[in-house]
Amino acid sequence: MSTSPLLSRPGAVAIEGGSVAAHYGDPLREQRTLAEGAGLVDRSDRDVVVVPGPDRLSWLHSLTSQHLEQLADGAGTESLVLSPQGHVEHHLVLADLGGSIWADVEPGAGESLATFLDRMRFLLRVEPALVTEQWAVLSLVGPKAADVLTAAGLPSPEAPYGVLPLAEGFVRRMPPIGDGIATVFDLLVRREEVDAIADRLLGAGAALAGFQAFEALRVEARRPRAGVDSDHRTIPNEVPWLSSAVHLDKGCYRGQETVARVHNLGRPPRRLVLLHLDGVSEALPEAGTPVLLGTREVGRVGTVVRHHELGVIALALVKQSVAMDAVLTVAGSTAAIDPADTPAGPHDTRAAARDRVRAVRSATIGR
Repeated sequence: MSTSPLLSRPGAVAIEGGSVAAHYGDPLREQRTLAEGAGLVDRSDRDVVVVPGPDRLSWLHSLTSQHLEQLADGAGTESLVLSPQGHVEHHLVLADLGGSIWADVEPGAGESLATFLDRMRFLLRVEPALVTEQWAVLSLVGPKAADVLTAAGLPSPEAPYGVLPLAEGFVRRMPPIGDGIATVFDLLVRREEVDAIADRLLGAGAALAGFQAFEALRVEARRPRAGVDSDHRTIPNEVPWLSSAVHLDKGCYRGQETVARVHNLGRPPRRLVLLHLDGVSEALPEAGTPVLLGTREVGRVGTVVRHHELGVIALALVKQSVAMDAVLTVAGSTAAIDPADTPAGPHDTRAAARDRVRAVRSATIGR
């Protein structure tokens, strides 16, 4: 994939081994821009797959976890491709517009998704294609994002997952991140138009913000990324995708038996939680680093970030048996589960979890 033109903007520092900006010189200020104003985030490293054809919705309905047969033109949603055992292989963010359904997925995942879809075509009227080289995803984020779109003369969908066309491409409204007020609008635009669209939005009041700022608010909102916050064993029941990307009442699809069985039992083997780390090390743990309870491995961290208000936080998959007020460690750092992820109980585990988080954050502030 070619390097984004936005990496030539002043202060841009690329993500390690990547083609987009990690930040533009001040990651914490950029986080505050997304949390309080409107920031433009370059996410053009995401892969894009398009599926035109009259059978596209019924076909994808049969292959993925979401109910897509009646998805309206100008609507979007999320969906999953699962293994036969019910493990997550791909997380798709979808938009149906003008006779084609568009799917953007994690960087590097597009080729395998397109290969899978092509293999499943049979005699149906669909033409899946990987179009990452032609199309790019940008995200306008923040409580003032809709105002910026209006000032720039661009459409602003009001409905969740609503999709409105651009001259070429579209704008799609996504669920908010951060503390719930940072609205997200994804723009799919021609790669040759990235600079021009960016200038239009910046001229309307947005500011450039790097991918690190987006990740910090995404982690705060407990929005996982496939292949980062999930692993080869992850099933939808362990993460929030069960509510956003799975339709529990639709017919058969690959992996559906596992999803239904675990849902009916009501107890998946692991759960996604927000961890607070004490920040003892300047280097943040990498995705996949074990979460330890004493010397016993009880989970793995996914995305680890420095948040402008919360300190070092991470998404983690931990075993159901882990107590919410457990003393955990990650790469030598003390960690505590966020009390918001703690169900109320007779022994007030939520209060105990709050005490654990206070202790961790006090240790961070004292360093």
